[in-house]
Amino acid sequence: MTARLRSPWLLLLPSIVLLAALFGWPLVQAVAAAFRDDHGFTLAQWQRLLGDPYFLTALRNTLLLIVIVVPVQLVLSIGMALLLQARPRFAGVHFYLWCVPLAVSELAAGLVWLAVFGDRGYLNSLLVWLGVSEDGVRWLGYQHTGTMLLAVVVAEIWRATSLVFVIAIAGMQLLPRDYDEAAQVFGANVWQRLRHVTLPLLGPSLQVALILRTILALQAFAVAQALTGRDFPLLVGETYQWYSNLQNPAVASCVSLVVLAISLATAIFYLRTVRDPEGAR
Repeated sequence: MTARLRSPWLLLLPSIVLLAALFGWPLVQAVAAAFRDDHGFTLAQWQRLLGDPYFLTALRNTLLLIVIVVPVQLVLSIGMALLLQARPRFAGVHFYLWCVPLAVSELAAGLVWLAVFGDRGYLNSLLVWLGVSEDGVRWLGYQHTGTMLLAVVVAEIWRATSLVFVIAIAGMQLLPRDYDEAAQVFGANVWQRLRHVTLPLLGPSLQVALILRTILALQAFAVAQALTGRDFPLLVGETYQWYSNLQNPAVASCVSLVVLAISLATAIFYLRTVRDPEGAR
């Protein structure tokens, strides 16, 4: 009996050691750097971070990005997955086209959309050609926070919706058709079947998609950096600024712990609200 209890832990031991080396020890180091200096425990790094004018702006921008981008991507992904489930003509072409952004790096996506939203970009050229504007619009000007947010949101939606879409379509492939057919027999329309049958059964897949996408949205950096520089700061960008440009790893650790805290809080929220229909009973 003892050998049986030990064997699962022996099989898991390599993974545990790897996770501890890759994540556990760096986390300990980050916590130590954020709360210690040469004289012991201190909150000086946190005071310096809270006194930085960019930090609260970066926190606000990051939360705004999550609140706007994640729900839009979820709705788009479910709609795209439902469309493919209906098996339209050229469904395979649609799938590959929608998955193209997965192969594009963040920085490359940012540069693509910079060519669109730049002062002499394609969008301004179109507006001038149509006579809507004489000189175009400064979408990425530092005075226009709203248009900078719009540009980053559009770029992020284009770049990362395909990730949620792939998870959603994979989950839909595993759904039993019996429930949907039974709902049709009892007269449920499309929206009723979607709300009461498809979405509850898709809960586990959506849970994974929401957790992954929120964590990745918290890590958004290269797209915003390419489009706006530091005019539209984000938390991960501030981590880079403190660590690389300002040469202050301790404050960079503080910012990274803020990102970690938000990631854990949102993951717990999704785990408690988006439930497996079998586990919720």
